[in-house]
Amino acid sequence: MGSVIGGHLALTDNDVVLINIDPEFVEAVNKSGLILETGNAEHIVKVLAVTETQHLEPFDLVIVLVKSFHTQAAIESAINLVGENTMVMSLQNGLGQESLLSEVVGREHVIAGKTYVGGMMLTPGKVKAGVADKETIIGEIDGQLTPRIKEVERIFNDAGLKTVATDNIMGAMWDKLLINVAAGALSAITGLNFGNLYDIPSIKQTGVEAVAEAMRVASALGVTLSLADPEEAWVKASAGLPFDFKPSVLQSIENGMTTEIDFINGFVVSQGKAVGIPTPVNATLVACLKGVERGLNPKKA
Repeated sequence: MGSVIGGHLALTDNDVVLINIDPEFVEAVNKSGLILETGNAEHIVKVLAVTETQHLEPFDLVIVLVKSFHTQAAIESAINLVGENTMVMSLQNGLGQESLLSEVVGREHVIAGKTYVGGMMLTPGKVKAGVADKETIIGEIDGQLTPRIKEVERIFNDAGLKTVATDNIMGAMWDKLLINVAAGALSAITGLNFGNLYDIPSIKQTGVEAVAEAMRVASALGVTLSLADPEEAWVKASAGLPFDFKPSVLQSIENGMTTEIDFINGFVVSQGKAVGIPTPVNATLVACLKGVERGLNPKKA
């Protein structure tokens, strides 16, 4: 995802640096360029990639796109990139990252965002991008439409990243959470890409009910959503993506990594407990995926 967003920004002459702890990725990008595969076309993007940031000066905008459980460590390791006027924005899955970022850099530096853009790493430095008709929504945490938010909106749109600034960023963030809740855990548990996942009616029924639970929790929290029907989230989750698309949770499982389930379906469960809304479908999905994760690295007797 960092490659997709950063790559598009770099294509329109923005000064972009990709930060990735994988030396193989960094070497490939610096040697041959970042390869963005969009539909039937490939774009080779000349962009700098680094594994650490100590030699870099502060940036206007730092976009955080690491796994949610690495958020604090990532921003702490890149704290030198945050200057007096730097904005720090999470476009990660799930909810809760803005609070973590604020604790490190200060709330005044943090802006919020959610994106429906998709990305899948094919090989180090080569990424399949799902950008067409995929919206990114950004905003100030307090709801103001400030000049800095409008400038980020302009730059993203100029880069071909359809972006809207909103005065209801919390609603937008919950809207995106519903998309992640709909199909991500189901894909990771079954091992199915979206083309196969969406071909099974009973799976759709489960995904729609998981979204319905999340919508009831959001309503209890006083969050204003743009989606009225849980089936909308199920449909939107796969809209415009190729048959073989795999969400980040499935990619994590296939790479033997821990998923972000605690920040997605798990967040719905924890918030449901806080407001007294039952979430049995989401709780079951979390339990099943925790079992899949354990299977990657089972304990010995």
